[in-house]
Amino acid sequence: MSPHDGPLTSACVSVRLASAPDREHVVTTIVEAFRQDPAFAYFFPDRSRYDVNAAAFAASLFDARMPEGTVWTAGAGDAVALWDGPAPGPRKPMDLPAEVLERLRVYNAAIHGALPSTPHWYLGVLATHPNAAGRGLGRAAMAAGLARAGDLPAYLETSNPVNVEIYRRAGWAVESEHKVDDLPVWIMRYQG
Repeated sequence: MSPHDGPLTSACVSVRLASAPDREHVVTTIVEAFRQDPAFAYFFPDRSRYDVNAAAFAASLFDARMPEGTVWTAGAGDAVALWDGPAPGPRKPMDLPAEVLERLRVYNAAIHGALPSTPHWYLGVLATHPNAAGRGLGRAAMAAGLARAGDLPAYLETSNPVNVEIYRRAGWAVESEHKVDDLPVWIMRYQG
């Protein structure tokens, strides 16, 4: 059994593909995990609307990827990895304020313009709920997507310098650095 076919248990961490009933828990995990993240602060500068906008954004990401079988949860859903395979399906427009959509458009254009045009896997979101941090759940969820990627290269981006070092320790290397407005962003490739 491969990690994308069913549950995978590794070092006492259960990893499985997410399904529709996981949506609310996944959205909550993403909202809480990225509450202090520089990219989410850039996307959602109106902090009084953070919970509403971040939840709508996370739900949209989940809804696009879950049917493709590219969302993995670890533990009781306290960590989640949302991946895009080499041929992601069409995306529905997000129900977010125009200024948020414009920030997302600018960010995505910069990031996806820096990714290769050849087939690859892209780790769009790796989130661990703060109450579950430090237990290896995020790394386990990420590993399932890496196993599914097989021999294809895998990429991610982060705007958090702390995460750059965490990802390096997990086998990723910085491939390029960018700025989106004043936000620094690192594109990383998995080295194994």
